[in-house]
Amino acid sequence: MVRSRARQTRRGRTPRKDKTVTRIELTPGRHLIAILLLLTATVAVLRLMGRLWWCEVGDWALWSGEVYGPHNSQHLVDPYTFTHILHGIGLYAVLWTLLKSLVTPVSRAVIALSIESAWEVVENTNSVIQRYREATISLGYYGDTIANSVADILACAGGYVWAMWIPVWASSVGFVLLEVTLLIWIRDSLLLNILMLIRPVEAIRSWQSGG
Repeated sequence: MVRSRARQTRRGRTPRKDKTVTRIELTPGRHLIAILLLLTATVAVLRLMGRLWWCEVGDWALWSGEVYGPHNSQHLVDPYTFTHILHGIGLYAVLWTLLKSLVTPVSRAVIALSIESAWEVVENTNSVIQRYREATISLGYYGDTIANSVADILACAGGYVWAMWIPVWASSVGFVLLEVTLLIWIRDSLLLNILMLIRPVEAIRSWQSGG
């Protein structure tokens, strides 16, 4: 049998190749360039949309714990920054499930940041801002500053990297614990925020408002 295969090869027949899936891969340098271009483009678009660089009130504190007033999403980080960490964990799970055989881990991370950056732009459109004000507890929400949006994207990246390096069970437990912590702390969370944007529940809104 071995001799027969050898003769077939000498006669010009090529050995049968196994079918493999072509993986999309970029070099590390290109990954870095892609991320920098992505952040630059996002900042440029947000600025063209009229978003401010920093808090209009003029408070230069990096942190703001206010979720109901004019400082909401106006500083570098705030309680909602933690929901963007959850974005990263969730995006890792979805992209790993859908693209693990097609795209390398670092390339999937770039895709995740692209999705997060796109959301930051959509989130700061007038229609979505108005939806937040009408359907959620964010009555004083007037959109994010550019600094806050960039910090949110970096928080998503942190959540993604964290999910990439720890076991699935630890990532799942961390997601649940962070959700519960936010519910106790600010009466809001990523999943609750999504629910209220899609299908507001008056009883939940009353509870969030302290009623």
